[in-house]
Amino acid sequence: MDIFENRGSTLPVWFMRQAGRYHSHYQGIKKNSDFMTMCKNPELACEVTLGPIQDFGFNAAILFSDLLFPLEQLGMGLSYHSGPPTLEWHLQSKEDIQKLKLKAPGEEFYKFQGEACKLLRERLPKDVTLLGFVGAPFTLYTYAVEGSHAGNLVSAKQGLFDGRFEAFCNILMPELLKEMLMQANNGAQAVALFDTAAGELCVADYKEFIVPKITALLKEFKAKSPKTKVIYYSKHTQAGFIKALDLTNIDVIGVDWRCDLVEIQKLLPPHCFIQGNLDPAWLHLPNEIMLKKAAAYYQDLRDRGLDFKRWVAGLGHGVLIQTPEENVRTLVKLIQTQKI
Repeated sequence: MDIFENRGSTLPVWFMRQAGRYHSHYQGIKKNSDFMTMCKNPELACEVTLGPIQDFGFNAAILFSDLLFPLEQLGMGLSYHSGPPTLEWHLQSKEDIQKLKLKAPGEEFYKFQGEACKLLRERLPKDVTLLGFVGAPFTLYTYAVEGSHAGNLVSAKQGLFDGRFEAFCNILMPELLKEMLMQANNGAQAVALFDTAAGELCVADYKEFIVPKITALLKEFKAKSPKTKVIYYSKHTQAGFIKALDLTNIDVIGVDWRCDLVEIQKLLPPHCFIQGNLDPAWLHLPNEIMLKKAAAYYQDLRDRGLDFKRWVAGLGHGVLIQTPEENVRTLVKLIQTQKI
């Protein structure tokens, strides 16, 4: 079932990072593996992805992988050995663009994601939607320049004006398209474009530099995979960013907990759903307080006229490490009792 079209009478829900370090199922697999292997071994990626579906009953499964693999494909030496991802080198000047070399044709490099999607579509219940995902161009670019998307991003922002961003995207964009198609062609009913660095920009720079890349990428993707839904999630963004987007080829807008769902939904065309957006920190509250706050939040949305038929519930970002599993379980059940 596609939760964006064939919905039941109750509110569907999935969480970013629902298969992650907080979950005992994930930790059990990781005892005998490492992160890169878990992502690149289709059987392991499938098993990790299935865990939260079997345990918590989410309405959608999101492929267990990582958004930084295109940087490995571009020859930047991606590693997870120290824990957080690291690169062997960064784009410090426009001349560094010449160092970018594809490791393999995209159809070969991203094959591990396609194989994992195939396994998942075979093993998932028919009423659970399969989601793929990739990193958005600016977010991948900030990692390539800064090694993360945290901090003031001075060098990355300078690169918008010195040619690094444009030159990087010329090489990256065809790879992103291949990665998205690999997932869609092998069973993903929707592909999420995660733009966690977008909110570090001002709206003017976002509109000038970032929106044209997103628009071009999604136009080409939809031309090749018109039935696949596209989710665009951005963090630390507000209404001005949503207004700047071309929403023609975006089916779902995901926002974090700083946004008002009712106000953002008013900006969206009829075909476009909204997704989000509880603060993940609420899941660290005592269970009864979390449930009370969440119930009040959903009632407020209902009272203020949110169209529940165009909403997929979730968090404003990923499930945090050390989140109590019981809180995830009970919150999912509460959400799924919300009538639409």
